[in-house]
Amino acid sequence: MSVRGLTPELLSEFEGVARSHGCELLQADFRSGTLRIVLDREGGVRLDHCEAVSKEVSALLDVEDFGRGRYTLEVSSPGLDRPLQRPGDYARFVGRRARVRRRNPETGRRETLIGRLAAFRPDGGGEVDLTELDSKQDVTVRLAEIEAAKLEIEL
Repeated sequence: MSVRGLTPELLSEFEGVARSHGCELLQADFRSGTLRIVLDREGGVRLDHCEAVSKEVSALLDVEDFGRGRYTLEVSSPGLDRPLQRPGDYARFVGRRARVRRRNPETGRRETLIGRLAAFRPDGGGEVDLTELDSKQDVTVRLAEIEAAKLEIEL
Protein backbone atom coordinates (compact mmCIF):
# COMPACT_ATOMS: atom_id res chain seq x y z
CA MET A 1 0.00 0.00 0.00
CA SER A 2 1.26 3.47 -0.83
CA VAL A 3 1.41 5.69 2.28
CA ARG A 4 3.08 8.97 1.34
CA GLY A 5 2.54 11.85 3.77
CA LEU A 6 0.21 10.03 6.19
CA THR A 7 0.65 8.85 9.76
CA PRO A 8 0.24 5.16 10.65
CA GLU A 9 -2.66 6.11 12.95
CA LEU A 10 -4.53 7.89 10.16
CA LEU A 11 -3.92 5.00 7.77
CA SER A 12 -5.30 2.61 10.34
CA GLU A 13 -8.44 4.76 10.58
CA PHE A 14 -8.79 4.76 6.77
CA GLU A 15 -8.42 0.97 6.72
CA GLY A 16 -11.18 0.64 9.32
CA VAL A 17 -13.51 2.90 7.34
CA ALA A 18 -12.84 0.93 4.13
CA ARG A 19 -13.42 -2.40 5.92
CA SER A 20 -16.71 -1.15 7.39
CA HIS A 21 -17.97 -0.76 3.82
CA GLY A 22 -16.73 -4.16 2.63
CA CYS A 23 -13.65 -2.74 0.93
CA GLU A 24 -9.90 -2.93 1.31
CA LEU A 25 -7.65 0.12 1.41
CA LEU A 26 -5.34 -0.47 -1.54
CA GLN A 27 -3.55 2.89 -1.60
CA ALA A 28 -3.52 6.18 0.29
CA ASP A 29 -1.21 9.10 -0.29
CA PHE A 30 -1.18 12.83 0.24
CA ARG A 31 0.72 14.93 -2.29
CA SER A 32 0.35 18.42 -3.72
CA GLY A 33 -2.78 19.16 -1.72
CA THR A 34 -4.61 16.00 -2.81
CA LEU A 35 -5.42 13.04 -0.58
CA ARG A 36 -5.96 10.01 -2.82
CA ILE A 37 -7.58 6.89 -1.45
CA VAL A 38 -7.95 3.82 -3.64
CA LEU A 39 -10.33 1.05 -2.57
CA ASP A 40 -10.52 -2.53 -3.74
CA ARG A 41 -13.21 -5.13 -3.26
CA GLU A 42 -13.85 -8.64 -4.51
CA GLY A 43 -16.55 -8.18 -7.14
CA GLY A 44 -15.55 -4.56 -7.76
CA VAL A 45 -15.87 -1.18 -6.11
CA ARG A 46 -19.10 0.67 -6.85
CA LEU A 47 -19.82 4.38 -6.72
CA ASP A 48 -21.80 3.98 -3.47
CA HIS A 49 -18.71 2.45 -1.80
CA CYS A 50 -16.61 5.46 -2.84
CA GLU A 51 -19.28 7.91 -1.67
CA ALA A 52 -19.72 6.27 1.74
CA VAL A 53 -15.97 6.03 2.39
CA SER A 54 -15.48 9.62 1.20
CA LYS A 55 -18.10 10.95 3.63
CA GLU A 56 -16.66 9.04 6.60
CA VAL A 57 -13.05 9.90 5.80
CA SER A 58 -13.97 13.56 5.30
CA ALA A 59 -15.63 13.66 8.72
CA LEU A 60 -12.62 11.91 10.26
CA LEU A 61 -10.24 14.42 8.67
CA ASP A 62 -12.32 17.33 10.03
CA VAL A 63 -12.02 15.91 13.56
CA GLU A 64 -8.28 15.29 13.10
CA ASP A 65 -7.79 18.84 11.76
CA PHE A 66 -6.01 17.34 8.74
CA GLY A 67 -3.92 19.36 6.34
CA ARG A 68 -2.58 22.87 6.39
CA GLY A 69 -5.38 24.63 4.63
CA ARG A 70 -7.35 23.43 1.65
CA TYR A 71 -7.00 19.95 0.19
CA THR A 72 -8.88 17.71 -2.21
CA LEU A 73 -10.09 14.25 -1.23
CA GLU A 74 -10.34 11.67 -4.03
CA VAL A 75 -11.75 8.19 -3.36
CA SER A 76 -11.76 5.73 -6.26
CA SER A 77 -11.35 2.15 -7.41
CA PRO A 78 -8.07 0.91 -8.89
CA GLY A 79 -9.67 0.68 -12.35
CA LEU A 80 -9.69 -2.05 -14.96
CA ASP A 81 -5.90 -1.86 -15.34
CA ARG A 82 -5.39 -2.34 -11.61
CA PRO A 83 -1.79 -2.42 -10.37
CA LEU A 84 -0.52 -5.68 -8.89
CA GLN A 85 1.37 -4.71 -5.76
CA ARG A 86 1.22 -7.55 -3.26
CA PRO A 87 1.74 -11.30 -3.59
CA GLY A 88 -1.97 -11.88 -2.94
CA ASP A 89 -2.81 -9.76 -5.99
CA TYR A 90 -1.07 -12.27 -8.27
CA ALA A 91 -2.91 -15.19 -6.66
CA ARG A 92 -6.26 -13.39 -6.87
CA PHE A 93 -5.92 -12.58 -10.57
CA VAL A 94 -4.62 -15.91 -11.91
CA GLY A 95 -6.23 -16.35 -15.31
CA ARG A 96 -6.17 -12.65 -16.19
CA ARG A 97 -3.81 -10.91 -18.63
CA ALA A 98 -1.15 -8.67 -17.12
CA ARG A 99 1.68 -6.35 -18.13
CA VAL A 100 4.81 -7.10 -16.08
CA ARG A 101 7.93 -4.93 -16.18
CA ARG A 102 11.00 -6.67 -14.82
CA ARG A 103 14.76 -6.74 -14.95
CA ASN A 104 15.73 -9.94 -16.73
CA PRO A 105 18.07 -11.86 -14.40
CA GLU A 106 20.01 -13.38 -17.32
CA THR A 107 20.66 -10.21 -19.34
CA GLY A 108 20.23 -7.50 -16.71
CA ARG A 109 18.01 -5.63 -19.17
CA ARG A 110 14.62 -4.21 -18.37
CA GLU A 111 11.79 -5.89 -20.29
CA THR A 112 8.01 -5.76 -20.44
CA LEU A 113 6.08 -9.00 -20.68
CA ILE A 114 2.39 -9.11 -21.54
CA GLY A 115 0.70 -12.43 -20.94
CA ARG A 116 -1.75 -14.44 -18.90
CA LEU A 117 -1.10 -15.07 -15.21
CA ALA A 118 -1.19 -18.85 -15.35
CA ALA A 119 -0.08 -19.65 -11.79
CA PHE A 120 1.27 -18.09 -8.64
CA ARG A 121 3.48 -19.89 -6.12
CA PRO A 122 4.10 -17.97 -2.88
CA ASP A 123 6.93 -20.19 -1.63
CA GLY A 124 10.51 -18.98 -1.75
CA GLY A 125 9.68 -15.32 -2.28
CA GLY A 126 6.99 -15.98 -4.88
CA GLU A 127 6.90 -16.85 -8.56
CA VAL A 128 4.42 -16.07 -11.32
CA ASP A 129 3.98 -18.16 -14.46
CA LEU A 130 3.12 -16.11 -17.55
CA THR A 131 1.69 -17.80 -20.64
CA GLU A 132 0.31 -16.64 -23.99
CA LEU A 133 3.16 -14.16 -24.37
CA ASP A 134 3.54 -12.31 -27.66
CA SER A 135 6.13 -14.21 -29.71
CA LYS A 136 7.86 -15.65 -26.65
CA GLN A 137 7.69 -18.92 -24.82
CA ASP A 138 6.07 -19.17 -21.40
CA VAL A 139 8.13 -17.68 -18.61
CA THR A 140 8.38 -17.88 -14.82
CA VAL A 141 9.07 -14.57 -13.09
CA ARG A 142 10.22 -14.21 -9.50
CA LEU A 143 8.44 -11.41 -7.60
CA ALA A 144 11.83 -9.93 -6.69
CA GLU A 145 12.47 -9.29 -10.42
CA ILE A 146 9.22 -7.35 -10.93
CA GLU A 147 9.52 -3.57 -11.00
CA ALA A 148 5.85 -2.92 -11.82
CA ALA A 149 2.84 -4.93 -12.89
CA LYS A 150 -0.77 -4.23 -13.73
CA LEU A 151 -3.75 -5.99 -15.23
CA GLU A 152 -4.42 -5.57 -18.92
CA ILE A 153 -7.89 -4.43 -19.92
CA GLU A 154 -9.75 -7.30 -21.56
CA LEU A 155 -12.98 -6.51 -23.35
